[in-house]
Amino acid sequence: MIWRTRSGFQLAAAAAVAACLGAGQAPTSRPAAPPYTTWGHYGGSADSMQYSALAEIDKTNVSRLERVWFYPVAGEAVRLPFNPIVVDGVMYVAGAGGVVVALDAATGKPLWTSTEQAPERGLTYWESADRSDRRLLLNTGGGLRAIDATNGTLIRSFGKNGFVDMRTGEPRRLAGPNKTPGRIFENLVVVGSNTGEGYGSPPGDLRAYDVVTGRLVWTFHTIPRPGETGYETWPSDAWKYAGGANTWGEITIDTMHGIVFAPTGSPTHDLYGADRAGANLYGNCLLALDARTGKRLWHFQTVHHDLWDYDLTAAPKLLTVRQNGKPVEIVAQAGKTGFLYVFERQTGKPLWPIEERAVPKSEVPGELSSPTQPFPTRPPAFARQAFAPDDVNPFMSAEEQEKLRQAVRETEHKGLFTPSSHMRAHIQFPGAWGGANWGSVAADPETGMLFVRSLEMPSYRRMALSTEGQGPPPIKGGPREQEGYAVYAQVCAACHGPGQAPMRTPARLGADGFRRLIRQGKEQMPAFPEAALSAARVDALEAYLLTLPLADAPADESSGERTLRLPPNPNRYAGPATRYAGSFSAGWYTSNGLPAVNPPWTQLVAYDLNDGTIKWRVADGQAPGLADRKIPDTGTVRPRNGPVATAGGLVFIANSQDRTIRAFDRETGQVLWSHELEANPEGIPAVYQLGGRQYIAFAAGASWGSGTDPVWKNAFHRKPARIDAQGYYVFALPEGASK
Repeated sequence: MIWRTRSGFQLAAAAAVAACLGAGQAPTSRPAAPPYTTWGHYGGSADSMQYSALAEIDKTNVSRLERVWFYPVAGEAVRLPFNPIVVDGVMYVAGAGGVVVALDAATGKPLWTSTEQAPERGLTYWESADRSDRRLLLNTGGGLRAIDATNGTLIRSFGKNGFVDMRTGEPRRLAGPNKTPGRIFENLVVVGSNTGEGYGSPPGDLRAYDVVTGRLVWTFHTIPRPGETGYETWPSDAWKYAGGANTWGEITIDTMHGIVFAPTGSPTHDLYGADRAGANLYGNCLLALDARTGKRLWHFQTVHHDLWDYDLTAAPKLLTVRQNGKPVEIVAQAGKTGFLYVFERQTGKPLWPIEERAVPKSEVPGELSSPTQPFPTRPPAFARQAFAPDDVNPFMSAEEQEKLRQAVRETEHKGLFTPSSHMRAHIQFPGAWGGANWGSVAADPETGMLFVRSLEMPSYRRMALSTEGQGPPPIKGGPREQEGYAVYAQVCAACHGPGQAPMRTPARLGADGFRRLIRQGKEQMPAFPEAALSAARVDALEAYLLTLPLADAPADESSGERTLRLPPNPNRYAGPATRYAGSFSAGWYTSNGLPAVNPPWTQLVAYDLNDGTIKWRVADGQAPGLADRKIPDTGTVRPRNGPVATAGGLVFIANSQDRTIRAFDRETGQVLWSHELEANPEGIPAVYQLGGRQYIAFAAGASWGSGTDPVWKNAFHRKPARIDAQGYYVFALPEGASK
């Protein structure tokens, strides 16, 4: 029997109205579309399924796909981790300069260009019941904006002159929105936040705003305040100073039951928690909230007192599966740990037992790590979780292999939850970059299958002793420098690390070079236009960075490792006079820039959640340098892509490192079609239909052509992109091919 989830508000698509939109006219009514046949939301639907019920493109004809149009994004090389949405034959994308652009979804012809900046990963669409009010919600520049979906103009009746500042709060300044689009429930837009990851970061409150007025309707405190459930899992004053525990990834809406499912990240600091003794609810939780009120319905914490940066960020998936002869509504959450956590949707009861098991104790003075952590008994983990000496990368000299094996022998590695130590290095695997991340999970409501793109990237860490004193941050200067530190904590720390990591960039680049870097971006660093980061805030950031010593530069930038000099914790806590800061490594690499562990480094894993088993797993992509040596199917290194499953029996996913789009057989994992681009495809593809013809669209950027990070600079495992090839690629079958 086939079981289908009924959750998810679907938007109809009709090619005939594209011309009306171009003329500034809006239709007054339209029939409801069958579920999962449109792509009017980020990820395809409000329930984040990354699934299309369209089946014109199937196993028998996918090999005949051809590119039918291309829309270039001119100018500087940029990243494009963007998931286009399509409504009424109009595709909304991020164009040159990062602004919102509307395209004819059948031809790629531009219809209008807004002056407003698009969020990094996608847009949120809403319309009134009579369709007289149609708008796009943009979570950029520290808050929310609304633009008219028919012409791109700012709707100034929304918020204050067209802007809702999410950073205002009491008694603390709050965080701006995350990079992933908010979710619509009725007349609300539910939004996560991007807090940064260092001391001084704001709390990760979840919020819902009225789509029409911009009025704040509800707030859920992810760091509980006195009297709120979970307050006892923190020090008594933590709500005044602790930060993070934010939803920076993807939110899922169960519209049938009125539930918001929000995965949360780590409390700050990510790697050290002596100032936050306790389990630290609601960090690292799957939260189920009443969509209308924000009231907590249930939660499950996947990591207690996180010391590893094991954020939950992938969208929870809503399925109906068969259990003991009966249909059961479930929610499945993939984690960086490599585990898939599965619950009954309305109660939070685990579908299969999740056991609390003893884990190693922290050796860092003052740190009180959790004595146990949760381990699902089913389904099996989708990623490897142990790294032994015999698991080192074989694609290097025998001498380097032996050095790696010895390094593994000398580390502390007792599984996923081995805390960092000040006495020895430890291995974290699948790593803070590993497991599941944003966009990396798709599900099929027809079959109960779920597909995870798993990343396996070991981290090599230790705790570095710092002798900084207690008390407020000793930031040199006055209010401007203090404001600059706040800008750094909110905007920069998530990527550069929670310490003073930019290494006095203004002094190195000069004032003009620093501002050019901020406004234009470079390599992994995105551009921050005036709307996202005002000139006054850039000035304050420059003033703060100029107070930092140049000595913070890493000794070996090519290693990817940096000792973080944390600003002193602003909370006075009981503990030793010394403090520890985490040694941060995005990944542990070999001399040729590949991960220290053996492949596969990226896998596509298929689950059948009717019985909690893995149906197949295959390597996703290949390292170009190894493929040239006739060593294929190794997976690639740190791609940024998500899959989409279709009723045609296919799973589509691009790979940003080998620049290749692939279609996998849903039943076996066999590659049935592949196509190489000249730019780096990122994010989630979009699947839609116009005039009876099915299309699939991919965004591809060109910003990863150089850099000091071994992931991006080494052509051995990645292919450079052409700037003139960056943009949106749309594929379909030849006319009449499916008939």
